[in-house]
Amino acid sequence: MPVTLVVGCQWGDEGKAKIIDYLARGADYVVRFQGGANAGHTVVADGERFAFHLVPSGILYPHVVCILGGGMVIDPIALAEEIETIVERGIDVDRRVFVSEQAHVVFPYHVEMDRGSETRLGASAIGSTGKGITPAYVDKVGRRGVRMGDLVRPRAELVELFSEKIRENNKHLRRLGVRPLSVKKTVETLLGAMKTIQPLITDTRIIVWSGLEDRKKILCEGAQGALLDVDHGTYPYVTSSSATVGGAVAGAGVPPSSIESVIGIFKAYCTRVGNGPFPTEERGKLGEKLREVGGEYGTTTGRPRRCGWFDGVAGRTVVKLNGITEIALTKLDVLDSFERIKVCGAYRCGSRRYQYFPTTVRALERCKPEYETLDGWNEKVNSDGRMELPPTAVAYVTHLEELVGCKIRLISLGPDRRAVIERA
Repeated sequence: MPVTLVVGCQWGDEGKAKIIDYLARGADYVVRFQGGANAGHTVVADGERFAFHLVPSGILYPHVVCILGGGMVIDPIALAEEIETIVERGIDVDRRVFVSEQAHVVFPYHVEMDRGSETRLGASAIGSTGKGITPAYVDKVGRRGVRMGDLVRPRAELVELFSEKIRENNKHLRRLGVRPLSVKKTVETLLGAMKTIQPLITDTRIIVWSGLEDRKKILCEGAQGALLDVDHGTYPYVTSSSATVGGAVAGAGVPPSSIESVIGIFKAYCTRVGNGPFPTEERGKLGEKLREVGGEYGTTTGRPRRCGWFDGVAGRTVVKLNGITEIALTKLDVLDSFERIKVCGAYRCGSRRYQYFPTTVRALERCKPEYETLDGWNEKVNSDGRMELPPTAVAYVTHLEELVGCKIRLISLGPDRRAVIERA
């Protein structure tokens, strides 16, 4: 069955939106399967820049149906604002955006809890985006959450539901030392969002399953990256959901047998936002150069990303973990002006040599990268629309393939949707 999964293979920010947008032209459905408004997907189409946070990137193609899957946590206020912005830019969303009844709701008190918790943690903070994602997933797992399907009810019942939840959680906010929310104002804001959101809420499983039966092409997109996965990432410096293939199956509602291919997205170097170990981080001038040339600032928060060299240990692990069938490599053009480029092929920790990513942060923090240094190409790989890889750039790509054990089929050479090389 024709399901393609797109998985981020580093700490997020790999340029998934660009690749999803490129692939979506041949898709019928694009399904987002986890995360929430903490993700930022940027697409440049015909010179216009679009930043998406909840709506799948495929919305720019008029024929594509976009689904916010059951594995997501959705801020209805943020979603309503995003949809309104999309419509203002001339994009038709009618019968093209659907929200799963099973997705959980991010309330304003979740946002305040998130920010308050990070403030209390101080130097030990995780580096959250402050969008309420963790508290919402905590409520989900604690079986006290509210799902989007619970919001399809008359206004009077919504007022009662919202008021009860806000009053109950204001107690938690006080314990965190955070100012409680105004019940009246918060309820009014939520009710305003419902005018946009309620008509979109449905059993999206039926849409997906019907598409499978009709042999429609389904593209599943995730947020963040596999190294931020709550089970397989650098715990506790991770996101609160599963950003791997397993999360896609559960969050999108697709059977494992339907998956035809798994496309892993790697950046040609590595970046990370927030705290947590980053073995190949470059803290000096080269790291600053990567940040400035690559425009490495968060789409959602604007925070500068930590930058470093490609990590073959992490890449090799993620390819195995997700059963990656092919790779899309992004931002290769950022390395155009580097005379020498480092690549990590293994970690060294005392007498032990790691070929695969350690499972504990304690071990990872003691690891030192073993680097190989490759020649750069010192020329533009994307010049006036003419995309051509010089021999040293081809050698770099081939080396990465050998390191992680998977073929690189797509190479992105800039933000524009047309700046992609397809390889046999």
